[in-house]
Amino acid sequence: MNIVVLNGSPKGELSVTLQYVRFAARKFPEHTFTIFPVAQTIRKLEKDEKAFDEVISAVRAADAVLWSFPLYFLLVCSQYKRFIELIFERHAQAAFAGRYTASLSTSIHFFDHTAHNYIHAVCDDLEMRYLGAYSPAMFDLMRKSERNRWLAFMQKFLEGTARQAPSARVYPPLAFPDFTYTPGPAAAPVDAAGKKILIMKDGRQPAGNADALADALAARFGGAAEVVNLMDIDIKGGCLGCCKCGIDNVCDYQGKDGFIDFYNEKVKKAEVVVFAGAIHDRYLSSRWKMFFDRSFFNTHTPTLIGKQIAFLISGPLGQIPNLRQILTAFGEFQESNLAGIVTDESADSTAIDALVAELADALVRPAVPGYAPPMTFLGVGGRRIFRDEVYGMLRFVFQSDHRYYKEHGLYDFPQKNYRVRRMNAFMMLLTKIPSVRKKFLKTLTQEMVKPVKTIAETR
Repeated sequence: MNIVVLNGSPKGELSVTLQYVRFAARKFPEHTFTIFPVAQTIRKLEKDEKAFDEVISAVRAADAVLWSFPLYFLLVCSQYKRFIELIFERHAQAAFAGRYTASLSTSIHFFDHTAHNYIHAVCDDLEMRYLGAYSPAMFDLMRKSERNRWLAFMQKFLEGTARQAPSARVYPPLAFPDFTYTPGPAAAPVDAAGKKILIMKDGRQPAGNADALADALAARFGGAAEVVNLMDIDIKGGCLGCCKCGIDNVCDYQGKDGFIDFYNEKVKKAEVVVFAGAIHDRYLSSRWKMFFDRSFFNTHTPTLIGKQIAFLISGPLGQIPNLRQILTAFGEFQESNLAGIVTDESADSTAIDALVAELADALVRPAVPGYAPPMTFLGVGGRRIFRDEVYGMLRFVFQSDHRYYKEHGLYDFPQKNYRVRRMNAFMMLLTKIPSVRKKFLKTLTQEMVKPVKTIAETR
């Protein structure tokens, strides 16, 4: 069989993920693996339709397609995202329809599930036959047990393709409402309380009602908000995955475009930050993805701590819970307050006006004390993944993260809490005595609540 591999790494042949493909190709010599570096060559594919058509023709002739990509900021990289947009913009969906497919990523398991959910949904939209995802850690290929696991997945994928295994669609088609949001007359402006308010919109077409949402929110602040179109910012390209920023947060693009200065001078210095954009396939636009990817020059350190943030979304966000989880997680690991998400899904301008007005107030009120809610699993789990990786294998690569984590007490490993370790050792021995264990279990719930109850009643 002929397997077309769509390589989603900006590094092309230097992709860690691609080495998994190379290994599988060597172990299954009876099959042909044809690799296209679509992320690395995205500029050419955008400008040269003949080059794009060569990829599409190969897909049309393939028995199966393997989406191979590294994780970039909770999803695929912006270059890969742009390739997916081109498929729909150039009406090339028919080449993918009916093809068997699977997805492969490598990462440190930080939101790898949202990336695979995204690709799976795209495959469903292309009417492909999705046979599963494989998401190892970056260097799992170095271990024999993990190599065997990867080959077992590929064997299952190849066999499923050969016998034309049935595959059910998981993600229903999206329904985009045909609606134009027309903001009503601006009411009395909300007092910005001297806070710097930045509203960003991406300008990528089609923008749906995103511009109107951004302008309506800006009007609620009576001229106190700055509105920036990302298309007006000098951004030469997407993140290259070179990790040069890991040492001291100096990006390879430093001095070559205007993004870093914009992020440092506008985004970091604003106290209220709003992101406005339209849904393109199952995410926002590739321009927004480029923005988030390029912000990685800050590596794994939060840059919006204590800020009030919000999203204005044009499109069926309610039909894409994966995207909502991404937006929510972004607020959490940035240690900011996600004040709200307003969409145009109601198709009712009056109702949307009310939501925009409420959002304006919700952005300013908590900004005064710098309120941010406690993290849920999304933030806590993500932080601990970074903590462990930066303390371990990635420390020499991301030295700036290591310094930040040390300075801010993020190396909060439980084994360092010697008082708790001593208590656990003592209590585990003590509860081996039957009479003590019986009393312990009888009073456990009372003892658990006692310290918190004391605070609740006395402070």
